[in-house]
Amino acid sequence: MIGEDGEVAGMMSSSAALKLAYDKGLDLVLIAPQATPPVCRIMDYGKYRFDREKKEKEAKKKQQVVELKEVQLSCRIDVHDFETKARNAVRFLTAGNKVRVVVRFKGREMAHQELGRDVLTRFEAAVSSAGTVEKKPVLDGRLMTMIVVPLKNN
Repeated sequence: MIGEDGEVAGMMSSSAALKLAYDKGLDLVLIAPQATPPVCRIMDYGKYRFDREKKEKEAKKKQQVVELKEVQLSCRIDVHDFETKARNAVRFLTAGNKVRVVVRFKGREMAHQELGRDVLTRFEAAVSSAGTVEKKPVLDGRLMTMIVVPLKNN
C-alpha cells in the first residue's frame, strides 16, 4: 500500500487499508490489480480525476488539427490566376494544412491530359518552398488530383 503523500505504507489487509483511508477522509484506489500483492493507494479520487481531465484538455488544446484545403485549376489557367492560386496554397501549407490540387478537364480537354499534368508540375515547382508532393497526379474521371503536404520544420 502507498500512503497519501507517496511513501510506502507497507503490506496490510484490504479491510485495514480501507479503514485507514476512511479515517483520513480519503479513498482507497486499486492502482495495480495484476501485481502480487495488488498495489493500492490512499488518495482523494475526485481530485485525481479532476487533475487527469484537466491534463487531457490541456493536451488536446495543444494538438494541431490538419485540414485538407483544395485549390482548383484548369488546363487553360492564365499566369496571374496561377500565381494567385499558388500563393494561396503556400499560405495554407505554412499554416500546417495539406492541399489537394485539382485540375478539372472540360469537354475535349480530356484528349490533352498532358496539359493538366504540365500545370500540376508547374504548381509543384511553385509551392516547393512550402511543401512537397505526397501523392503524385492521378486521373479520376474528369479530375486530375495531387496532394501536397507542408515541409517538416527541423
